[in-house]
Amino acid sequence: MLAFLFKGGMFLFNFYLLSSILIISLIFFFLGNNRAKNLVKLNQKNLHSLTHYYGVYSLLASLLPALGIFFIFTICDDLIFAELIKKYIPKEVVTSKDYNFTIVLAQINNSVEGLIFGTPPQWVTNAAEIWVSWVHKSQIITVISCISTALISGFFGYKKINSDFRSRNAVEKIVMSILAVSSVIAILTTIAIIFSVVFESVRFFALIPYDEFLFGTVWNPQFEGAERAGSGQEGLSQYGAIPLFAGTFLISIIALCVSVPVGLFSAIYLSEYATSKERAFFKPLLEVLAGIPTVVYGFFAALTVAPFLRSSGSIFGLDVASESALAAGLVMGIMIIPFISSLSDDVINAVPQSLRDASYGLGSTKNETVIKIVLPAALPGIVASIILAVSRAVGETMIVVMAAGLAANLTANPLEAVTTVTSQIVTILVGDQEFESAKTLSAFALALTLIIITLAMNFYALHVVKKYREQYE
Repeated sequence: MLAFLFKGGMFLFNFYLLSSILIISLIFFFLGNNRAKNLVKLNQKNLHSLTHYYGVYSLLASLLPALGIFFIFTICDDLIFAELIKKYIPKEVVTSKDYNFTIVLAQINNSVEGLIFGTPPQWVTNAAEIWVSWVHKSQIITVISCISTALISGFFGYKKINSDFRSRNAVEKIVMSILAVSSVIAILTTIAIIFSVVFESVRFFALIPYDEFLFGTVWNPQFEGAERAGSGQEGLSQYGAIPLFAGTFLISIIALCVSVPVGLFSAIYLSEYATSKERAFFKPLLEVLAGIPTVVYGFFAALTVAPFLRSSGSIFGLDVASESALAAGLVMGIMIIPFISSLSDDVINAVPQSLRDASYGLGSTKNETVIKIVLPAALPGIVASIILAVSRAVGETMIVVMAAGLAANLTANPLEAVTTVTSQIVTILVGDQEFESAKTLSAFALALTLIIITLAMNFYALHVVKKYREQYE
């Protein structure tokens, strides 16, 4: 019963509540719209704004405050319950030397969600039942608060409609506020991600010297505790990140060697040489590749490409590993072809036709126009598409795990097994981990280093784009 409440019941509760709020808001939209139409008929003159703006204002006046109340209750419920539940934890548990509130809270939540292993203590079961009762009460309060807020605020918005009310200006201000808040949320989220990664990375570098991490050539993390810091213990772990970044760039280079020529040439053909019928057929066909899940590409690489490369290599006397950088790079290159072809095609089509006409007027051929006029003018967008493809390749995980393996080998041979930064991050953080160990914290150090490298690449790409954009605009 508890498990149903928190797995299916909570979802249905939120769905029905949000649907009710939306229906009430739509009712106020029609009421506001009709009130505006009646004002036009009554006064025999046009209002300041179109009638639907008055309906939209009533809708927003009803919807936004109710959604605000809903999200406040949704966010604050667990925080409040976590504080209140402390009173129901036995004193002998609290006073024990192994007491950790986070672990105790996890036990209670697991009991609430039905994730019970063995026989939990009676106090955990009792606390879970109390938690569920709080949830029921919170649901009733949430429903009353949200519905009443939607009705009251919608009514005030509806009553505000008159012949002098400038609804379009009011709606535009509300929309601008929503856009501003969304931008702030996006920025704060980015800052929060960076700070969390930096904080955990600082903890890692307190355990492991940064020069060992940045310049070490062996990656062999072991599960050590934090005792290494200042304990004088050597430990068996080795956290040299160079093999991981070498594998990442090796696979990315192989992928770019496949995707850049194929994607760029296909974009040039579709935009400059193909007929309208050919373009209408081939362009959607290329973009279908972007919709294939990466796990499917991983299966394709592991079950088809890797065995083919291994059997082909044996014919020529080459020792190709069952999991190789070449297999992962080839399939990853196929995956990112749409990123380059689609964006480059759009950029090439955006080049003004007047440039082409001027080139033809001076006696240039089709090929000369494409090579000397169109491509240089479209170069900023092409560079941007390639950088996007590089970022996509660097961040790919599933294909690497399934086709390249997890061996941290420092090699430039594409026929050997390698691993990447992202696959190691996933491997380290899978399952229950001790966040006081250097092994777990190393995932954040890898993420931070990868973020810095990606940012450097993006800044360089922006420099190139700016340079050529100033030249051709």
